[in-house]
Formats: sequence, structure tokens, C-alpha cells
Amino acid sequence: MARIPSEVIDQIRNSVDISDVIGHYVQLHQSGKGFVGLCPFHEERTPSFNVNVQKQFYYCFGCGRGGNVFQFLMELKHIPFTEAVEEVAQLANMEVPSQYLDNNGKDNKQKSDTPNGKLMMMHEEAAKLYHHVLLNTPAGAQALKYLKGRGMTDELINDFNLGFAPEQRILKPFLTQKVNDYQLLRKSGLFVENNDGNLRDRFVGRVMYPLRNQYGRVIGFSGRVIGKVPEGTPKYLNSPETPIFNKRRTLFNFNVARKEARQTSKIYLFEGFMDVISAYATGVKNGVASMGTSLTEEQVAVLGRAVNQVDICYDGDSAGQNAIDRAITLFRDHKPRGMQLRVVQLPAGVDPDEYVQQNGASQFNKYLVDQEETVVDFYLRFYRMNKNLNNQNELISYLEQSLKLLATLPSSLEQDMYLTKLAKEFELDKTTLKSQLAEISHRLGIKERSPLRSDTPGQAQSIVSHPVQQQKKVNRTELAEQLLLRYMFHDQEVWDHVTAINNFHFAHERYQTLYLLAEGYFSEHGEYSAAGLMDYLKEDSLRSTLGQIEQLNVDEGVEMQLIDDCVQLIQKQIPLSQKIKELQSQIREASSLNNNELATQLTMELIKLLKKQQELKAEETN
Repeated sequence: MARIPSEVIDQIRNSVDISDVIGHYVQLHQSGKGFVGLCPFHEERTPSFNVNVQKQFYYCFGCGRGGNVFQFLMELKHIPFTEAVEEVAQLANMEVPSQYLDNNGKDNKQKSDTPNGKLMMMHEEAAKLYHHVLLNTPAGAQALKYLKGRGMTDELINDFNLGFAPEQRILKPFLTQKVNDYQLLRKSGLFVENNDGNLRDRFVGRVMYPLRNQYGRVIGFSGRVIGKVPEGTPKYLNSPETPIFNKRRTLFNFNVARKEARQTSKIYLFEGFMDVISAYATGVKNGVASMGTSLTEEQVAVLGRAVNQVDICYDGDSAGQNAIDRAITLFRDHKPRGMQLRVVQLPAGVDPDEYVQQNGASQFNKYLVDQEETVVDFYLRFYRMNKNLNNQNELISYLEQSLKLLATLPSSLEQDMYLTKLAKEFELDKTTLKSQLAEISHRLGIKERSPLRSDTPGQAQSIVSHPVQQQKKVNRTELAEQLLLRYMFHDQEVWDHVTAINNFHFAHERYQTLYLLAEGYFSEHGEYSAAGLMDYLKEDSLRSTLGQIEQLNVDEGVEMQLIDDCVQLIQKQIPLSQKIKELQSQIREASSLNNNELATQLTMELIKLLKKQQELKAEETN
């Protein structure tokens, strides 16, 4: 088996986002430009596991483990490097050339020929067929006209790979040519089975929306009837549960939305596929929708791993408001700590698709920003539904509901703001409302809130922005070595400056080793990549050291005076260390010659030097 070329490794590693892969195994929360979560490699209650998206590596402050996406899979699954590369390649829908794999690629073929691999292949082939029928055949003309009538452009149809399943059942003979396996066809969900065991196409006469997993692979379909819906026929028909498709965990367009949301850490939750597509057409590409059913706790968990904020954007009619209420309840019960929830409610009777068609893209984008409201604002309006607030009893009932809601707020400042709003609207005494709120809080067993605590995005984000950093303290010399390497790796001018110093040597062996290996890495790759150097290093301890260095919070710009100070501090340590090593060597030699007197004399000198070294280290640490 030949060694995988570094350029192939780089291409595969760069084809995925490490947070996507790790997020499949670890619940990650946004923290600055990266993510944090509970480390999968050791027990902990407070997150110390960091994922650096910009540099594409992970590092745990608790146990010191670090690496790139390959090392994560190797450590987690106890698999060799080539298998980790192969797995990442499969996630990216790429292939590792067979000559670089065990058994001349037989392992790769066996994996791609697994039942799940074949099921995905079948769905992707079906998507291609449906797309071709929609765009290039008379059978798809009516469906294409329907989509164009709803404002769909050719670009949108291609981006979402929309298709059409014709009345003529063509999928079974098409796929049978590629997968002649009755049981696999039966498990795919693409067919229904007659009483006599014959299979026929499940989707007939429907516009087809491919459903994708988080890596963009087609795992199912949702088909919509065009025109008048026959009685007893569902408007939308989803794929059934299969080994690769679980509708409770799947969100339409999530693979795209997650990548788009990396800048804002926000996703819009819409009701339907067309809402997502219409928003996408206006430039709002971070939108998702559930599978035509109510939102599930599994979908909430998926969103919680991806972003810090979800904006629920449902219709403004009573059904839409009730759906928002159910979604908020689900998020309240299952959302990760620190996640923000907002509501964008459209005018009654208008969904996002219709709003875009009526008002245009720019107005829709403006509406999403201007009409974003808190959950409390939504409920203060929602509680008015079916109530006549001119009726005193119904008004009292409304105020009782509203005050119960305000009692749960984490900040007395927020409570005061909403009390002012209610008092002004209904011309009531604010002091009376405040007294009633205190009584309700006492009745519900809620303690008095701090005026400083607030559920603002910044406050909530701080909950997950400061992972436990339990790494050992380093003395000044080690810190100088770490800073020096950090700047050398990221600044060619600093690298050239340090390497030009005659006989320069790091004081500690691990930093000297890392420096020498980095020289080899640069000679092969030219430009620096933290994830790339992680691959180049063979020892876990060195990867951990690199991860520690990359996690240093430093200014990107650096003055050479700082670099020279680091160099001087390091070089100050070297003579003492060298002297200690020489004495230890002399003591061993004296002992081997049974010269006890000399060995004793040298040992006394060694004790003095070691004591001096300890004093110096203590002074540096302090």
C-alpha cells in the first residue's frame, strides 16, 4: 500500500468543516469564532473541549488532547490514519485512490457497497432522474409550469435539484439496472409493496423535493401534488423511515443553512419547503423547515448544536401562532443552555413565499430584521387571541397570564420594562402591577430576580464562551517558547528572523522537536496550516503542544522587540540546563569507574545547580 500523498490528504481534510464532523458526536455551542463542548475523551461537567473553525483543529484544555479532523476520528473510534482519511472522504463525497488503501482499495469498495451506501446512491440516482424528467421531458412540463408560476427560477430549481415523478412509473426499472437487489429496493422507501410482493414507485405525479443529510447526501424525498388535491390524498408525501432517513432528525436545507449561519450563528425556522426556497431566493440562505410535521425535540437538538439563535418565522394566522407556541414550548424544554429564541411573525394569512411574491426580496429581508421580537413580546400578543379585552373579566385573565410569564424572566430590569408597557397600554397603576407580580412570583415559588441578570444574547453567550481551562501553568521560559513558535508559524518574517540566529536552540526538548519538524513541514508545504501540521506530527504529545500554542490569545501584529525578548529569555536558560546535563553525564562516568569521591563531589555541585534552577523556575512562575 503506497503512502497517501500530502496533497490528497490536504484536499480531503479541506473538503469538510471539522465542526460539522465533531458536531455529529459532540454537542457543540458557539463560543466566539469557534465552538465548545464536553470533551468526548474524558469525564467532565464543564466544557473544556474547543473546536477552532478558522484553523480546523480541536484542543481540550482538560486532558490536553488536540488534533485535526483525522486525529479526532482516530482517537474516538480507535481506527488507523488511512481509515480516518477514508471516512472523511466519504463524508465529503470524495474517493481516495485505491492504491493508497489497504487491500488495493477493497476496503473502500466494501464500505461504499454497504447497504446504507447503496441506499444513498439509489436516492441520488433517483434525484437525478426526477430532475431530468422535470426539465427535459414533456411529462414534466406541467410541473415546471407550476413551479415557474410560484416564482421559481431555473437557478433555484437547479440549486435545490427539484424534480418530478411522472404518472408513468419509471423509477423501478431505472434503479433495477443499477441495483438488482429486491430486499435493498424494498428497504429504500422509494417503492411500495403490493400484496403479491411486487414493488411499484411510491411517488407518482408529484413535484419532488430531495431531502439531504447534514453532509448534503440525498436520503429521502418529499413529493407534492400539483393542482387540485384528490380527496384522501396527502398534499405532501414524505419518504418513510429507512436506515438512512429519520424525519424527526431531518431539516430541509440544513446542510446549506448550517454553513451560511457560521457568520451570524442564526437560523430561520420556516414552516414549509417553499418558504425556505423563497427566502433563499432573496439571499436568506440560513433557513430550514421541518418535514411537514410539528417540530421535534431531535430537530431542536440538531439546531442547538449548530447555532446560538433560532428565529421562528411562521404564518401570522391563528394556526401559525399556535404552531409558534408549540415550537417555543419545545425549545424551552429541550434547547441547549444559552440558545436564544426569537419570533418573526408575518401578517395574518400570508406565508413567507406569498410575502416575497407580493412585496419583493428587499422588503422581505427588511421585514425579518424589523419584525424580530422576543418570546415575551410574542406571548403578550398571543394571549390576546380569542379574548375581548374590553371585558373586565377577560382583561384580568389576560393580565394574570402575562404576569405569570413576566415572573419567569431572569431579570427584574426586563420585568420592569414590560410592566411599564402594560401599565401604559391599559392605563393601570404600575405599582399595583408590580405588587401583583411579586405575589404571583411568591405563589409560584420564584425568588426575586437580580436586576443585572438578563437573557440578552451577550449574557447568554457568555455561559458557553468561557470553557474551563485546566491546563498546567507554564513558567516564563515555556511561555516565551510557546509565544515564539506561535509567531514563527504565522509570520514568515518572524520565522526568518529567528532561524537566522546562530546556534539558536529551544530550552525544552518538546519545543525544539516541534521547531525541527516544522522546518520539514515548511519545506514540503510552503504555507502554514495548523491542521496540516497536525497531520505531519506523529506523536500525540506534540499535537497537544501545538494545540496549546494555537490556543494562545495573542495580537496578530508583533514587534520584533518582543521576539528578541523571548529569544533572550530562552537562551538564558540553556547554559544552566546544559551544565546540569554535563554534570549528570560526569557522575555516571565516575560511578562506572567506582570513583566514589569524585561522584560525591559532582553530586554536590549538581544539587546546587538543580536548586538554582528550581529557584529560577519559581521566580519565573511567580
